[in-house]
Amino acid sequence: MSTSGKLWIILNPIAGKGKAASQIPVIEDFLKKQNENFELIITKGPGDAIEITRNLPLSGDDITIAAGGDGTCNEVANGLLTRKNSAPSGTGPSSAPPPLMGILPIGRGNDFSSTPNIPDDTVKAMELLIQRKIRPLDVGFVKGEFFPDGRYFINGVGIGFDTKVGFDAAKMKYVRSGLAYAFGAIINIVRYDPSPVVRIQYDDSEITLTAAIISIMNGRRMGGIFFMGPNALMDDGVLDICSIRRPKSRLRLIKLVGMYTKGTQIFEKEAVTGKAAHIHLTATEGGMAAHCDGETICYEGKELDIQCIPGALRLIGA
Repeated sequence: MSTSGKLWIILNPIAGKGKAASQIPVIEDFLKKQNENFELIITKGPGDAIEITRNLPLSGDDITIAAGGDGTCNEVANGLLTRKNSAPSGTGPSSAPPPLMGILPIGRGNDFSSTPNIPDDTVKAMELLIQRKIRPLDVGFVKGEFFPDGRYFINGVGIGFDTKVGFDAAKMKYVRSGLAYAFGAIINIVRYDPSPVVRIQYDDSEITLTAAIISIMNGRRMGGIFFMGPNALMDDGVLDICSIRRPKSRLRLIKLVGMYTKGTQIFEKEAVTGKAAHIHLTATEGGMAAHCDGETICYEGKELDIQCIPGALRLIGA
């Protein structure tokens, strides 16, 4: 299936430590040579891509392209799903065909784009875009704490150790994404904060555990090198759950964190895994530090409700 609509490119110029801005002439030259109908719009700050996307004069075949990192992808997805003609939050797509979304991964981490195998090379990614091959894309929806009305996500929700690592990595503005997360992991291993006791209710199952890490994934990777949901599929109608019980020692935590770089943590005794369309988390002791696609949900949250909305978007990609 293909489409021939206009390309609306929403570009975050500071993504990738400024790399994105340097790609503007590359993008424009390529698309002009291909005689594509396109418009490139530059964002000015956080949240701008959501508002720009909400107000685009889209026709049914137009494609909205997130040019930046995972944060830009998240904002464009939220903008598409909160347009006036979209379904109410959390209820799935309307009777109209789901919005079309594309990705130019020119940001720092580019985690989600690795799942559908979209190249980091700008020209190769654009070559893929203009082929206009369409595949369904599930979307997650999380409610709680800073987002009582909910927030969409396309990659995943992280809770616990990895979220705190992300908070510390985000402070390292001039360090490459994977290295920043590695440094953040070292900081948190040394600190070794207490872990919350969390009750996870998913579909017809329930488990309570002292959780070092909980990952609810639609994509496979976070932090540039960590495969939080190594078997996740973005179009199977469910989210992948990978929880790690708090290990007894820092040394064991170090080993487990190392396994995330290959996705083999799911085979360890501390791991609790599953797949579900609806997940509810309650901190019965302590509080949850959580993010979705890098957007902070809470620092000491008590309750989160997460669901998968099958095929809420259509992705242009491999």
